Amino acid sequence: MTHTIQPNNPEVTPAPDATDVPASTATAPSPAASAVPAALKRRIPKYSDLAPLMQFKKPEFSKEARLKRASTIWDLRDMAKRRTPQAPFDYTDGAAEGEITLRRAREAFLDIEFRPGILRNVSSIDLSTNILGKPSRLPVGIAPTGFTRMMQSEGEYAGSQAAEAAGIPYTLSTMGTASIEDVAAAAPNGRNWFQLYLWTDRDRSLELIERAAKAGNDTLMVTVDTAVAGARLRDVRNGMTIPPALTIKTVLDASYRPAWWFNFLTHEPLTFASLSRYTGTVADLINSMFDPTLTFEDLDWLRETWKGKLVVKGIQTVEDARKVVDHGTDGVVLSNHGGRQLDRAPIPFHLLPGVKEAFTKDNSDAAIMLDTGIMSGADIIAALALGADFTLIGRAYLYGLMAGGRAGVDRTLQILEKDMARTMALLGVSKISELTPDHVHLLNK
Repeated sequence: MTHTIQPNNPEVTPAPDATDVPASTATAPSPAASAVPAALKRRIPKYSDLAPLMQFKKPEFSKEARLKRASTIWDLRDMAKRRTPQAPFDYTDGAAEGEITLRRAREAFLDIEFRPGILRNVSSIDLSTNILGKPSRLPVGIAPTGFTRMMQSEGEYAGSQAAEAAGIPYTLSTMGTASIEDVAAAAPNGRNWFQLYLWTDRDRSLELIERAAKAGNDTLMVTVDTAVAGARLRDVRNGMTIPPALTIKTVLDASYRPAWWFNFLTHEPLTFASLSRYTGTVADLINSMFDPTLTFEDLDWLRETWKGKLVVKGIQTVEDARKVVDHGTDGVVLSNHGGRQLDRAPIPFHLLPGVKEAFTKDNSDAAIMLDTGIMSGADIIAALALGADFTLIGRAYLYGLMAGGRAGVDRTLQILEKDMARTMALLGVSKISELTPDHVHLLNK
């Protein structure tokens, strides 16, 4: 039945036909009359129901328990900041000038989109790889860091031993606070590399090179991005000295970090352990170590002198990457010194695809390594997918060191390993060689 609407006569309302009323309207029960499921009826809880929920754990305050609660490298950084005086923490955490380079390096790893494959067998994940002719259980090694025992008293010993246990390379800095020989003795079965600042005084450089070879280091990593020291403003503002000076500010800062000061004052004083013959000031040392006159001819001299694997660290352009390989190096580290030298320098992660393409075009088998900005295992997997053969961590390892010494470094590597394995499984790959650029899309590119 139809009816006519009369808009100009609102008093006329058509009577509904019985067929217009749904049958359910007359027969539907009220909500109050509906049956309430037994599971939704309120009752007084029984003790037997509550008992399984009342699993109160005894508080744990040990270092092991504290470190176990860290799920990310950022968690370790928070712990490190609470346990380390401001000057040494900022020395690790800071960068040059406005710290733009460091911020961009970390953002580069965030500005990506992973592209996973599905329906792959990822029941077993193999993170092992080969770097510079030898196996590594993980595709990451520990980068060279200076003054490491200033961050935490175990310093280079903790780093080298943790790397040995993890089956990865450890790189000792020329400006380290443990000697080449002591690190070799502390991690006799580890794969130890040595980082060199090539001085104008070739006798000093040659002495270090010979000591590194004698101690069993198979790789020499020469750093080339330090013509002069960068403007690390946090250190300037903190009045940073090596070793740290006891001032009113540092004493107050230490008042709630007693463990750091106890360790610092009761262990061997900080020295540049590899520089046994050096007697000048820190400023003099840096001025002599950072040589602004270096050229590719110096690299040729080094290639002739060192018989093991030679890597150049501090590469920031495709052209320089190709050129150092032409001069006989076995690998490059794409690095801007962790943002600690030239602010607004190129970002290694962004540089990576271009270097990989150039090396492929040149039929070069030189290793491509990368550092700066890595704060998770996913960052490492992204770098490997875009063409890196290996990665290095500096700050990430030092955060763990400051958070808990050797155990903290172990925790750093555990977190990264778990991150990498999970990321690979979710990408649908089971081994490093299966990663390709198709797995990563650079956003805003």
